[in-house]
Amino acid sequence: MRILSPVFFLVTLPLFAQSPLRPPATPLITHDPYFSVWSAADDLPSQSTRHWTGTDQPLGGLARIDGKAFRFMGSAPREAAAMTQTRRTVTPTSTEYEFSAGGVKLGLTFLTPALASNLDLLSRPVTYVSWSVASSDGSTHAVEVYLDATSAMAVNTLEDRTQWSRVRMDGIQALRVGSTRQEMLARSGDNLRIEWGHFYLAVPDGTGADLAVGLPRMRGEFLKSGKLPRTDEVEQPKRSGRDPYVLAAVWSAAKVQSQASTGWAMYAYDDEYSIQYFQRNLRPYWRRNGMGLAELLQTAAREYPRLLADCRKFDQEFTADLVKAGGQEYAAIAVLAYRQALAAHKLVADLDGTPLFFSKENFSNGCIGTVDVTYPSAPMFLLLSPKLHFALIRPILDYAMLARWRWPFAPHDLGQYPLANGQVYGGGEQTEENQMPVEESGNMLILVAAQAQAEGSAEFARHYWPVLTKWAVYLREKGLDPENQLSTDDFAGHLAHNTNLSIKAIVALGAYAQVAEKLGDTKNAKAFRQAAEEMARKWPAMAKDGDHYKLAFDKAGTWSQKYNLVWDKLLGLNLFDPAIARTEIAYYKTKQNTYGLPLDNRETYTKLDWIVWTATLTESRADFDALIHPVFRMLNETESRVPMTDWYWTIDGKQRGFQARSVVGGVMIPLLAQPEMWKKWRGR
Repeated sequence: MRILSPVFFLVTLPLFAQSPLRPPATPLITHDPYFSVWSAADDLPSQSTRHWTGTDQPLGGLARIDGKAFRFMGSAPREAAAMTQTRRTVTPTSTEYEFSAGGVKLGLTFLTPALASNLDLLSRPVTYVSWSVASSDGSTHAVEVYLDATSAMAVNTLEDRTQWSRVRMDGIQALRVGSTRQEMLARSGDNLRIEWGHFYLAVPDGTGADLAVGLPRMRGEFLKSGKLPRTDEVEQPKRSGRDPYVLAAVWSAAKVQSQASTGWAMYAYDDEYSIQYFQRNLRPYWRRNGMGLAELLQTAAREYPRLLADCRKFDQEFTADLVKAGGQEYAAIAVLAYRQALAAHKLVADLDGTPLFFSKENFSNGCIGTVDVTYPSAPMFLLLSPKLHFALIRPILDYAMLARWRWPFAPHDLGQYPLANGQVYGGGEQTEENQMPVEESGNMLILVAAQAQAEGSAEFARHYWPVLTKWAVYLREKGLDPENQLSTDDFAGHLAHNTNLSIKAIVALGAYAQVAEKLGDTKNAKAFRQAAEEMARKWPAMAKDGDHYKLAFDKAGTWSQKYNLVWDKLLGLNLFDPAIARTEIAYYKTKQNTYGLPLDNRETYTKLDWIVWTATLTESRADFDALIHPVFRMLNETESRVPMTDWYWTIDGKQRGFQARSVVGGVMIPLLAQPEMWKKWRGR
């Protein structure tokens, strides 16, 4: 058994105390919509780990302490007693657990070094899993530690057949498994797992780890002997149903005392090609310069000590700024959102190496590159990585420049994940039926202005100026009093005269004028700024309804969250009287339910991301906390044990729909409202 150096040992110590929030689901492996594994239980050994869709993708963890078997991850085998979980801590880049049994304290950490400012690192599909064992009773103990994963990691359904192999690389030994059919980019959909590529369990040489492939009964053999079989399972291929392949690693620590003994492994997934973009199959970004899987794992292993330190530093600094921006409860929400937002995307390289960042609408329809999903998620990327944000909006801008997109408004999406071959929502490229014309045009103009602010330059927009101008003209004609149409909250149905959508159009015109000014287009800057100011002057009288503002201009006795006002503040447009936001916040405080502020008067459900945007309009910490606390309470108490939902009922806190979506990146928006923080993080 190899004891790691003091540098390693320091970073395996707890980084944070017990998380203040009980996550509805806890992130373990979080890379992209296909490689995303969670624990939906309070205690890690109480049930199987799952893909974000809810399909079991079991990860196993066992320990033998002085010959007695225990289980610390996963629900099998039941004959091993569950260790007592004493701590669970979620940070932006890691999840840490502590367990105790038999006089031993066992630590387990999942580290996904998802640093948004480092695109090469962010795109690596490698999660480190590390363990530590130390005596807690002053005695010396013999401990064997076992980690595994099954072939379910590499297939869509358990009926799919899989095949495994051993892989030897310089300094690395690995086991891999994949489907036999390898149906690469063969279909699109929402409730799908990957059907191609290979999952890897890898360990560096010299760590004392043994590897083996077997069937689930192999776990029982470990419980008895503390060892793996000397020979691998030979039956190939086979289905991943009741008897899947199990890829396992075992370490032995003969004399565990108060100083921790440690070990680590890597979970990785190589999909080879990730996204189809207008019939071109694109590589994951990390492969753009010819790197292969062997080099990926070797690089990941070599850089592990540095990445541990880098992630520790980021987690501490970013969490401290979240607390400073909004308090402990707000920070806990944002920390939980961090990896989820990233894992709902895939970062790929275009044929010339250009980074492109594609979102998936998880459990809302599976669309790829949806504009009104990008809009709520954008604050996280504008804050931490403007380059990544541009990689998010660029595919839509390029699509809208094509002759095949013939509408005067912005597209809704690029297709259905992972096939970005053209819009599939509503009328698509065929008709204007069920489009979101004001919504998406407003979103794109606002995001372009935000990108220019984040970069400190609008030069990137010059190439797209004709289409941006077309959208601005459309909003000037159609935006003040929108016709009957869908908005981002399309689950609520069509709505005419939508006051919040009107705000978006007005702010978008101001945003366009701001970009025009930066590009030296003074004529359009002046004309569209004047149009935005005139519309903003008209809006209050059209929307006023006593002590608040209406949901729709023609519907007295209604109300809605006016979250789109936040960009008037963030972009420094100052189109709307600040008294409007003050009036709305005062009214919202009278409409809250146990688990939050409803989206509007029509239903008691809400959107988590929009509540945080609305809270960002407040002018006092007390008002901010009043809106945030019910959201924290919902996450802490909900019966819906899924990766953070953004659409839920405010009466009982149960999920209404949606889960694991990228839109939770929007909860970072309070940091954009603090110029010194935005400047600090975007400059990294």
